[in-house]
Amino acid sequence: MIAAYTAQKLGKKAILIEPGRHLGGMSSGGLGYTDIGNKYAITGLARDFYRRIGKHYGKFEQWTFEPKVAEQTFKQYVKEGKFQVLYQKQLRDVKKDGTRITEIIIEDSENQSSAPLTIRAKMFIDCGYEGDLMAKAGVSYIVGREANADYNETINGVQLMGGHQMPNGIDPYKEKGKPESGLIWGVSDAKLEPNGTGDKKVQAYNYRICLTSNPSNMVTITRPANYDSTKYELALRIQEVWPERRTLNDYFIWSGMPNQKTDINNRNGFSTDMIGMNYDYPEASYAKRKEIIRAHEEYTKGLLYFYGHDPRVPKELRQEMLKWGYPKDEYTDNGNWSPQLYVREARRMVGQYVMTQANCEGKVVVQDAVGMAAYTMDSHNCQRLVVNGQVKNEGNVEVGGFGPYPISFGALVPKASECTNLFVPVCLSATHIAYGSIRMEPVFMVLAQSSATAAVMAIDAKSDIQKADIASLQKKLQENPLADGSAFDILVDNDNEKLVRKSGEWIAQKKGGYGPSFLTSTSANASVVFKTTVRKKGKYNCMAYIPKIRNASSVIPFTVTVGKKSVEKVIKPTELVVVGQTSGEWVSLGTYTLSANETVTVQVSTKNADGKVVADAIIWTPVKK
Repeated sequence: MIAAYTAQKLGKKAILIEPGRHLGGMSSGGLGYTDIGNKYAITGLARDFYRRIGKHYGKFEQWTFEPKVAEQTFKQYVKEGKFQVLYQKQLRDVKKDGTRITEIIIEDSENQSSAPLTIRAKMFIDCGYEGDLMAKAGVSYIVGREANADYNETINGVQLMGGHQMPNGIDPYKEKGKPESGLIWGVSDAKLEPNGTGDKKVQAYNYRICLTSNPSNMVTITRPANYDSTKYELALRIQEVWPERRTLNDYFIWSGMPNQKTDINNRNGFSTDMIGMNYDYPEASYAKRKEIIRAHEEYTKGLLYFYGHDPRVPKELRQEMLKWGYPKDEYTDNGNWSPQLYVREARRMVGQYVMTQANCEGKVVVQDAVGMAAYTMDSHNCQRLVVNGQVKNEGNVEVGGFGPYPISFGALVPKASECTNLFVPVCLSATHIAYGSIRMEPVFMVLAQSSATAAVMAIDAKSDIQKADIASLQKKLQENPLADGSAFDILVDNDNEKLVRKSGEWIAQKKGGYGPSFLTSTSANASVVFKTTVRKKGKYNCMAYIPKIRNASSVIPFTVTVGKKSVEKVIKPTELVVVGQTSGEWVSLGTYTLSANETVTVQVSTKNADGKVVADAIIWTPVKK
């Protein structure tokens, strides 16, 4: 959607092909607890999306939201972009002339007997989670996990770690201690390979579940079709060894969304992830994929019903689950259930450049950056099997500790010998473990905008996409972040040595702020001055990013200077409420009317501080009429 909007705003005609009935993929499909990593990495239209969400809720920006609000926001872009959306369409065939796609043939995803539709275009962007266009265009790709040795990595391939793991001592057999009784549902008879071994296994999918606790907006969770309580035997065995864990949040990541709703995700050894049941999905036919999706839906609805109604489930858990139901006002055309399975990973292109663990950790830094990522290298489990006579999950990896890092333009494009007019910003070129860091919805939006901008440039230059002028592309993305020529944020981060002046003793903190670092000080009379020049006249909001830290001062004094006038503002960090997966929040320092090319400064000081004072980032945002 962001790609189509960008192309249209840059003067080309775009058509968006949507296989379902809804816009927005996972962002409108239940993933309202946005995976961010570091807000600094979220630029352009992606940042604008979360600002629009914030406006809906009466805030500057918001990273937690209801599914219907996300979809309404995406529809705003369609209306403003004035591009066509073809719903319920899937790919049938791709035609090429040498290395260029000339046309694609699509068909109705619900009625394949209907007449197909041919679409001819100069450029194509595959924004699907599965990479179907990429594959049919003859572009190289991989499914599964590379071996560590393939790209000199350390946490790819098979990984038996402790995260989202089964507790020790869980018997794998239907009758405890009796192998002859067979394995419990969900446990594989596969052999555990050595750590770092590559394979074709795919990290688990699930649904990001939207429920509500509002009785007036609730549809009761009832026994689903094909319900089979034996699928949840492992949940009972875990509850037996964890008698002290008697809340739903012990077994699910139960994140609150606005208006008494949720975004529920997998937690611990047995939860919403349907481990090992998706291996065929990436390369499956559309019919087979529907079967896999249906199985995941039945499993998940059954799990919710099981927790609320099975008498073997501890009473506290049953009582808590019965307070929740499906929201009447969400997914009203799909039984109040998300139509989007969380396909965390499917095909991954092997393109002009392959992003690896070294890129994530900053050991290799690309120069052709067209976006950033900042999330932990994150893989969900890939298999559940028997290890030393007990049930164990394998494949979960959560390794972070690094700041924002650049994503290569080469990771968005195929090798020139394979295709020269196709961008792949979602199933991009990355190893399994690097993809685990990159694969976040805001990052996909950023890369989609970059791809569309580059596509427009290639059309204008009548050239292959691999020949892109990277410096010009980077400049266009920086100077026209909303793709419509309008003014956007003027950012001054503390790492910008040209625009930031420090006085006194400040310590750089590498984790938990906005951008690569933030500064803290407990020294007397220390200050940091952020300076910038505003190019376009108008009204601007001045905002300071305040990370939530321990031992923070109860007050942080700011001085905003415009011309000869200075305004003092005192921020109280201890009163800051941080919502979602973010380190802090933007706090307003006031609204100011500025002249063109006017230089303004913001000073933060340790005056009257009684703890750590933070100095991180300042933005000036145009006030929209």
